Amino acid sequence: MNLKLLVEDPIVLKVLSKYYERSQLGIKKYGRTLDRDDLNLTDWLNHLQEELMDATLYIEKIKADLKQAQKAALIELTNMDNDKG
Repeated sequence: MNLKLLVEDPIVLKVLSKYYERSQLGIKKYGRTLDRDDLNLTDWLNHLQEELMDATLYIEKIKADLKQAQKAALIELTNMDNDKG
């Protein structure tokens, strides 16, 4: 099925483009689309659970990086204030 969309919002367009790219990657990697019947509901839920678990790991990593960056920025500001005084 070909799909033509009129999208005015550049953010929506970017997300749609990413969905398309992700779909193409999956087709290339697994040789099939998500339109399949070899998995049951529990299999699909397990896949979803694994993806969400990965997402929580990414969130934790980003939080740790952000905390470290905030500490580094605070140290830099403190050092700048000390150099002025």
